[in-house]
Amino acid sequence: MKKQILKLNAISQLADARLGDGFELTDKASAPIAVMLRSFSMHGYALPESVIAVARAGAGVNNIPVAEYAERGVVVFNTPGANANAVKELCLASLLLASRDIVGGIQWTKTLKGDDIAAQAEKGKKQFAGCEIMGKTLGVVGLGAIGVLVGNNAVRLGMRVLGYDPFISIDSAWKLNHNITKIDSVDGIFESSDYITLHVPLTDGTRGLINAKSIAKMKDGVSIINLSRGELCVNADIIAAVKSGKVRAYITDFAAPELIGVDGITVMPHLGASTDEAEDNCAVMAADELVDYIENGNIKNSVNFPACAAPRTGKRRVTVIHRNVKNVLNSLTDIISKDGINIENFVSQSRGEYAYTIIDTESDISDKLIADIAAKDNVIKVRKI
Repeated sequence: MKKQILKLNAISQLADARLGDGFELTDKASAPIAVMLRSFSMHGYALPESVIAVARAGAGVNNIPVAEYAERGVVVFNTPGANANAVKELCLASLLLASRDIVGGIQWTKTLKGDDIAAQAEKGKKQFAGCEIMGKTLGVVGLGAIGVLVGNNAVRLGMRVLGYDPFISIDSAWKLNHNITKIDSVDGIFESSDYITLHVPLTDGTRGLINAKSIAKMKDGVSIINLSRGELCVNADIIAAVKSGKVRAYITDFAAPELIGVDGITVMPHLGASTDEAEDNCAVMAADELVDYIENGNIKNSVNFPACAAPRTGKRRVTVIHRNVKNVLNSLTDIISKDGINIENFVSQSRGEYAYTIIDTESDISDKLIADIAAKDNVIKVRKI
């Protein structure tokens, strides 16, 4: 019988091929083993008890109750970098939209009438004049997959690029253009940039990052681009700054009633990852993550549990999600060894309050032994694969 994966949004057909014959991606399932989604809000959603993993075909997971699922032993995956190129291209377009009143010019041109439209256009174009981005300073807040691509391409367009990310990964650091200047504080970005683009997740520390206080530190006439999360900016403060002229332009991918129709603010309908290529890439990565976890117990790109993977060795694999406390690992190995079973391979990783352990054994493991492990204190979920 095929393992069912419930899709809560339309998912690229490439995911079906990637999952293989042992899985069925369906929008109706009473006892699915996993869930795949894009923008569906799972807050308040009655997650079936059969689900062991949730994969979002995208990077942000604020539509998923990550902490709640961690307590249930449900691994939540995302697909970092799969839509990075799509968002990068929209960001580069946003730089141009912030510099030249392209949208306003197009809308105005549509109102022209008569036989002398060319003359009218030539006479009226001055009101939409702008500036060039070459030679200007771009501040990139967040140097993950998207931020690195944006910064590198802005350098190629002749911009001076400043980057801020206290948590930059080694992989991102290797990919960063050597002409990008590292800034040690976000205030340094605010104070020195002609354009500021945000590429950070929404957390308690980043919510409302752009507000009246931070805007006051910025250059007069700064342009702000927000393609990450609407809540990173305090809309009332943005509106006030645009109306006063402190902020020249605000480009956002997140619609809100108060932003619509404000001169100087361009609102897009969450187009960041809305390309055929990005949706395909995200679906393929999400499918790969689910298959590897379900069939091999390997975790990659989880937002609530540590990365932990190992080649399959031995006859049987057991995976254990548990709390990151003392003596749990000893208790797991004691239970297995007391049953006369030799451990072939043992891998354990922790992150925060949770840990994940993979155990390969030379012989089979009984269901009773699995039940004994599950009954131990601080063990959240056990699987025999």
